[in-house]
Amino acid sequence: MKNQPIIVIKKKSAHGGHYGGAWKVAYADFVTAMMSLFIVLWLMNQSEQVKKAVAGYFNDPKGTASLMGTTMSGKGITVTENQNDLEKLKDKLEQEIKAKKELEKLAKQIEITITPEGLRIELLEDKNGTFYKTGSAQLSSSGQELLSLLAGELKTLPNALLIEGHTDATAYSEDNTYSNWELSADRANSARRLLQQDGVRSDQVTQVRGYADQFLRVKNNPYDPSNRRISILVKNAGAEAIPAIRGAKEVDGPTTASPARSATADRAAKAFTSKGEEMLPGKM
Repeated sequence: MKNQPIIVIKKKSAHGGHYGGAWKVAYADFVTAMMSLFIVLWLMNQSEQVKKAVAGYFNDPKGTASLMGTTMSGKGITVTENQNDLEKLKDKLEQEIKAKKELEKLAKQIEITITPEGLRIELLEDKNGTFYKTGSAQLSSSGQELLSLLAGELKTLPNALLIEGHTDATAYSEDNTYSNWELSADRANSARRLLQQDGVRSDQVTQVRGYADQFLRVKNNPYDPSNRRISILVKNAGAEAIPAIRGAKEVDGPTTASPARSATADRAAKAFTSKGEEMLPGKM
């Protein structure tokens, strides 16, 4: 017999149906995840204004368009990054204070710092009174000179201003009709009046507060003279006009206090309407 040829039939399995374009889907998921990661990392390094603008856009794209770089209609509304501007303002104010002989000797009682809220300028009293006459809301000549200098710079800014008054724990007097609450509010209000007289816009100061001795600078010594101070906060551009302090009552400015109150917050944020700047004895 003739040898019969051996026929081997090999079946090739088609892998195309198994793999197909699945790798493309996996790759797309990977690229999307990486993009999301980089967006989160980018947002973490942005200012509060940019973060609010991005969050607001996703909640209401049309209503918050003006907070972004451009609006839907193409109007170029620039998002102001003012961190560097506040640094420059801080340096400029410090240089101007040093340039004035009367103020240079008070440099240790003038603190200018950058905070998450903005630029904070604090005028610290000494035991004899520096910026205000002892026991009074009446500004001294040094206080008037310094506030006039500050007004010259602050009036050129678009930023909102917040003015705070603080005292030490020394009781003002035995008279219950006028206390550290009124004194701290009156001092902050007198600073507001002088700033506006020297050019600060009436709508630029959004709030004036008197805190009495509730926020001591030197907590381990409630009677330290530096606890008596005035704070002027130059708020970050685009920040809320009125900071979210629960239960705050204002001396001047718009009223948007939160209805939710706690006893501690009410006591800490209580502010009184100014009663004038006349000399009031008893506060040392």
